Amino acid sequence: MVKRGRGRPRKIQPVEERIEIEDYEIDSSDTYRDNPLLKKAGVKIEYTQEQIDEYIRCAKDPIYFAENYIKIVNVDEGLMKFRMWPFQKQMIKTYHENRFSITKCPRQVGKTTTSVAYLLWLVLFSERQNVAVLANKGSLARDILAKFQLAYENLPMFLQQGVMVWNKGNVELENGSKIMAASTSSSAIRGGSFNCVFLDEFAFVPNNIAEEFFNSVYPVISSGKTTKIIIVSTPNGMNLFYKLWMDAINKKNNYKTFEIHWSMVPGRDEAWKEETIRNTSERQFRQEFETEFLGSSNTLVSGHKLQQIAYRDPIAVHDMLKIYEMPVKENENGPKKDHLYCITVDVSEGKNMDSSAFQVIDISTTPYKQVASYASSSITPILFPTVIFNTARMYNDAYVLVEINNNPQVADSLHIDFEYENLWKVYTGNKKPQQLSAGFQRGSQMGLKMSPQVKAIGCSNLKTLIEGDKLEIVDFDTYSELTTFEQQKNSFKAAEGANDDLVMSLVVFAWASTQGYFKEIVNHDVRKQIQLEQMNQVDENMLPEPVIEDGLEIPFDIIDGDLWELADGNEIYASFIKDRLSRL
Repeated sequence: MVKRGRGRPRKIQPVEERIEIEDYEIDSSDTYRDNPLLKKAGVKIEYTQEQIDEYIRCAKDPIYFAENYIKIVNVDEGLMKFRMWPFQKQMIKTYHENRFSITKCPRQVGKTTTSVAYLLWLVLFSERQNVAVLANKGSLARDILAKFQLAYENLPMFLQQGVMVWNKGNVELENGSKIMAASTSSSAIRGGSFNCVFLDEFAFVPNNIAEEFFNSVYPVISSGKTTKIIIVSTPNGMNLFYKLWMDAINKKNNYKTFEIHWSMVPGRDEAWKEETIRNTSERQFRQEFETEFLGSSNTLVSGHKLQQIAYRDPIAVHDMLKIYEMPVKENENGPKKDHLYCITVDVSEGKNMDSSAFQVIDISTTPYKQVASYASSSITPILFPTVIFNTARMYNDAYVLVEINNNPQVADSLHIDFEYENLWKVYTGNKKPQQLSAGFQRGSQMGLKMSPQVKAIGCSNLKTLIEGDKLEIVDFDTYSELTTFEQQKNSFKAAEGANDDLVMSLVVFAWASTQGYFKEIVNHDVRKQIQLEQMNQVDENMLPEPVIEDGLEIPFDIIDGDLWELADGNEIYASFIKDRLSRL
């Protein structure tokens, strides 16, 4: 046998076939910073043939490597070999055979140990692998790296690479491979080149951070031909993890799904289930062990209805504006007429990570339809009016209602700087409740103040609209906020760590839809379209003799204070009325 390094031999017995492989303990001069379990870089090694064969076998098979050489610390037994269950082997197989994988799993199933085993295999047996371990908190990511380091220190020396960097946040080996730990954020790995990104408990990363991460970092990571993205989490409501999972199930993305059920763990049976529920709750068990996607309890919109909402991908995205339907314009060759749109705006308070947001709603017909949405935590009150104005002009000069509690600058800018005519005003005179107003008058303001009364009316009507199928929601971020918009004391607000800016834009819309002026606008627009269609029909079927009245309601409108109606067969009146109506 040819020895490598210096030191005393020791016996290594792989679990599967119990083959005795002789290993050597190295002298202190060859250790990394006096750690007797780590070999420093540059130590000369001469392998025996048995060691070479075993090394090759481990390099080819990550499951074999994990079964035979990974050690863990058990509460009862201390340091011991990793005894893999069948689903853990399948978990590693899924990681290994797919570039993009997403795993939904209960708590306490060894997901971290299993993942660490694969990541350790990856950096050991491949050169220049750059791996990022990311979690919702940096401390949790460093805990995962600590388990990686524990497993590494208990490897036989003939499987180790020489260590170049070894600390709480980074490990670098002499084969050029690296692994680092950080919290999931857009800046965590920006500018780096990574072969594998492991996202742990991704469902617990706040939505705004998770979305920012994917928008800014994911395209760079996924651009490589062999780059791996591994996502593992227990469900935590309807968030980005939920969307990625459902899109994978529905073949809308390239992720391979793997689901672990609590019953796959040996020893877990119905008796265990009942005991766990007694010590926790039915709801907690459903989410953490049945891996169900559950929203917050006591949400404004019922959980049953939320589960029925079918979100979809936008047809276009411009900056932060997500478009689901383009504006419907008049079509000379068809029956389509200009649609009527309304934009309701929630302006950021400038606290935490709240956003300035607005919703674009098609109010031409019922059910009302969400056709576009916007939310940004970085846009300033100076630039926000420009976005609103451009969107409103695109959507047929949409009516705009702005919430003005903390920052009237946005509404004032639309009114003064842009001279936007379809900005809705709110009348507040004579100590009466706020009312949507037709024009600017004494006691009017350039937007809506979100008072407790307004919010109560808006929330109540929003619930009625959505649950009564009178308002169609298609934006996922809006849907996600609805799942965490819950009752707190006598009102509704976002659950801790969640946002409600898009929902509050809907609350503004729901309040507006209860107003008499809103109903007049909607009804008038529908009536106007009916009138124009009837007049077109008259033009097409015009006869030289008078049209015989059939008892149907005669189209009419009020023009300059006078009641006008179509005279029998009078083309001049018909043309005049059509021209005046088109200007309304």
